[in-house]
Amino acid sequence: MARNHRGRRRAVTWAALLVWLIGALTATHCARPQSPSALQVGLAYGDRLVWMSDRQLAAALDDAASVGARWVRADLSWADIQPDSPHEYRWRLFDRVVRAASARGLHVLPVLAYTPSWARPAGCAGDKCPPADPQAFAAFARTASQRYAPRGVHRWEVWNEPNIPAFWQPAPDPVAYTGLLRATGRAVRQADPSARVILGGLSAVPTAGGKISAPDYLAAVLAHGGGRAVDAVGYHPYTYPDLASAATTPGMAWAGIDRTRDSLHGLLARYGRPDTPVWITEFGAPTDGPGAASDGRPGTAEGATTHVTEERQGAIAADAVRTADRTPHVTALIWYTERDLGTDRSSPENFFGLRRADGSPKPALGALRRAIASLHGT
Repeated sequence: MARNHRGRRRAVTWAALLVWLIGALTATHCARPQSPSALQVGLAYGDRLVWMSDRQLAAALDDAASVGARWVRADLSWADIQPDSPHEYRWRLFDRVVRAASARGLHVLPVLAYTPSWARPAGCAGDKCPPADPQAFAAFARTASQRYAPRGVHRWEVWNEPNIPAFWQPAPDPVAYTGLLRATGRAVRQADPSARVILGGLSAVPTAGGKISAPDYLAAVLAHGGGRAVDAVGYHPYTYPDLASAATTPGMAWAGIDRTRDSLHGLLARYGRPDTPVWITEFGAPTDGPGAASDGRPGTAEGATTHVTEERQGAIAADAVRTADRTPHVTALIWYTERDLGTDRSSPENFFGLRRADGSPKPALGALRRAIASLHGT
């Protein structure tokens, strides 16, 4: 009888131990950090990298690596590579960029865009006019894909902000762009079956004054078969002086991804492409300009506001990473840009950098680095 009692006591003890062990393991599991985020983060440089000295290029890409970015978005301008003739190439300009990025473990997202003088339509004076012959542009894209696929380049963005006159002159034309997109998509995939194509980052503007809103433009592209040509849709939902997470205007630009009546994702789903992700290939905020600066407080984001304080830029950078990470359908966030273009205060375009023109860091540099690190639990 006593033996049976001791046996039951041992059984109870082992059962209690087992319950404790299961609880401990469960608690340990719950205490572990969440899986690293799948969000891909990068820096956008426009058409600057190809013209930098070796020292400047190294410093610019060191910044990308140091903040934890994995992508470098840079123009692969047709006008830069073949400025004078369809028979001559200046690949050395972009070769340096790809080589330097690869040495730092960075992926390159080239923006295929901009037309040399010999390939423009009659009467066009600038490189932002679409090519007279889309097949000539596609041939350039095919050659680029052949050259850079062996060097690890498999993502291609076709043009930049084609829905505004500043980048598609004299006026946006979604039908013409769709033709260019489809021809280019076929060309890069013929050269590299693993290539992926991103619809050129759409500017978050209303349909007015010659501009076409991102939803209106995307709807036209999809209606003409452009959805089958792309693996992702590029979007530029600048929200400053608001945070990306704000539910106010102009913060509503971010809501246009999947929360508004005619959201980008809603349109993709309507045209049978619900799994097509959104790549935010530009996002940022300027820290100087001709008007007033906003620090984000009510009343400082009105009237003549053209830019934000440096501290506000840092808050915008950190919030953008967090917001992109929890926004369904967004798989990439690329910050524009690494360094200010200059010191001329007549335009806020000169002040989007994480660093000032003299190279000194703004608070946003550290804020972006910390936000990216938090994605991976570090």
